[in-house]
Amino acid sequence: MGKPPAVVGAMLTGSFGLAPSSLAVVAPRPMIEGRPAAVITDIMPGANIPGFAMCQSLANPMVAAATAAALGVLTPMPCVPVVVAPWAPPATGTLISGIPAVTAGCTCTCAYGGVITLGMPGTVRTTVA
Repeated sequence: MGKPPAVVGAMLTGSFGLAPSSLAVVAPRPMIEGRPAAVITDIMPGANIPGFAMCQSLANPMVAAATAAALGVLTPMPCVPVVVAPWAPPATGTLISGIPAVTAGCTCTCAYGGVITLGMPGTVRTTVA
């Protein structure tokens, strides 16, 4: 059975972030349930994946520096994800503008060790393979 495809406004969570965020799709795309559909290459920080309020990963140089300045007390800093690979796993049978679609449950990895998860995809009636 297929999974719901992700569209603009899909809910994202970051494992080291302090607040959820929502997916943005900036290129003209086919519409699903009246909203632009997402593809696995929609991973640009700021453009597609806004930050998750504050980052708590010590692998983030800003967090590490602030924590060191606070004598070892974890000090979160603004979250600016650095995504290192496309969303996975992609929809195997559905291409949008020639690129695999993103579906519910897809994840991508931040360079600072976190995992970004697509939870609520923004669609309810449509499924893709």
